[in-house]
Amino acid sequence: MFYRTQRDLATALNQLVDAYWREDITEQKLIESVCNIHKNNKEKLIKDQSFTKVVQQHCGKRRLIIVERILNI
Repeated sequence: MFYRTQRDLATALNQLVDAYWREDITEQKLIESVCNIHKNNKEKLIKDQSFTKVVQQHCGKRRLIIVERILNI
């Protein structure tokens, strides 16, 4: 899963977390997907050890808390 822009990446994260909240996907699937996104798009997701501004603005705090916890596992 490679994304062209930070906005595309943020939209994908939103869809994943929202699907998890709706219980459309399992926790394991969420963890695997977020880790794959991070592995393939590090420079678009994180800059200076925090999420990029575009990702922060597009995803919001609640979603990014979940993503951050997954990446710290």
